[in-house]
Amino acid sequence: MIARIVELSLVQRVMVCVLGFLLLFGGLYAFHVLDIVAYPDPSPPMVELITQYPGWSAEEIERQITIPIEVALNGTPGLTDVRSLSIFGLSDIKIYFDFHTDIFRDRQEVLNRLGSVQLPPGAAPSLSPWWAIAEIYRYELTGAGETTLTDLKTIQDWQVRREFRRIPGVIDVTAFGGTTKEYHVDIDPGRLISYGVNLSQVMSALTNSNANVGGNYLTIGAQNYNIRGLGLINGIADIENVVVAEKEGTPIFVKTLGKVAVGPRVRLGKVGIDDRDDVVEGVILLQRGYKALNVLDKVRGKVEDLNTWKLPSGVKIKTFYDRTALIHTTVETVTDILISGMVLVFIILFVFLGHLRAALIVALTIPLSLLFTFGMMVSIGQ
Repeated sequence: MIARIVELSLVQRVMVCVLGFLLLFGGLYAFHVLDIVAYPDPSPPMVELITQYPGWSAEEIERQITIPIEVALNGTPGLTDVRSLSIFGLSDIKIYFDFHTDIFRDRQEVLNRLGSVQLPPGAAPSLSPWWAIAEIYRYELTGAGETTLTDLKTIQDWQVRREFRRIPGVIDVTAFGGTTKEYHVDIDPGRLISYGVNLSQVMSALTNSNANVGGNYLTIGAQNYNIRGLGLINGIADIENVVVAEKEGTPIFVKTLGKVAVGPRVRLGKVGIDDRDDVVEGVILLQRGYKALNVLDKVRGKVEDLNTWKLPSGVKIKTFYDRTALIHTTVETVTDILISGMVLVFIILFVFLGHLRAALIVALTIPLSLLFTFGMMVSIGQ
């Protein structure tokens, strides 16, 4: 059989050359369209469920949230392993599937089964966008002058994160560090007692007063006027003037019962870079199925656009990790190894065989085999 193939190749030289060129150009095209990454994802398909429930102990989180979800997930098609962690105020469940399953189908299966789980009011499990090689870009948000960490965190959450999530291929942007702005109402217990008001009344009044409502419409002549009630809170003064109750016809305001101030949310940690121990950092996560290099090109363009036109004066995005360099280094390393292998094979064969064409033919099989591999990878959807 081998002898027949060799004989046919020697007779049909033109056909062999044509097939060789087709393999060359087809392999180069396949290499161009392949999703080139710095390293493969070695982990099986994994879906991570995160449920936050502040104030609950690890024991209650385990009993009321983690175990019911684990029971509901039993029997999911392709499921191989479930690992969970219950800590104060947080349940983290990692669901692993067989290598041959589709990750998007797995996520949908998990969502379908969550619908049958009875959880405490306010407990809402969410799917984490993270996967093994998702992190492709890290940046620091810096400010000059009187820009505070709260200002940077606000810009990160309400502007920068939204801009990056508009890029196709970016599944999410995770933010670390900084302080989140909150309005704090510090109630004096003594005043609650003296005015005969309890804390639940204060909370209910604040909740009910922070809303816009729609009415009907008012007809005047030939025109209809829409009626709306505008009640969204816009600042400290609005909170202070919320009516909690009334006593003998006199309204009891929030400011009567305590003080209203702007302050940071309670922090559970902070981020440091180099010699700075408190900064605002963002991590851009790649969506499965997208080419990292193409997405990174768009991310860098968005960073330049934000720094030039959209961010407030003195606020800049400073990159400190970009996977592009790692991917290019990996490709260059593989290319160097391929060329070195060809040269070594050619030299060794030429020295021992003393035949130029025989050594050249064997050496050419190395790149052609690699190009054929690229073509097969594209054909099977890798």
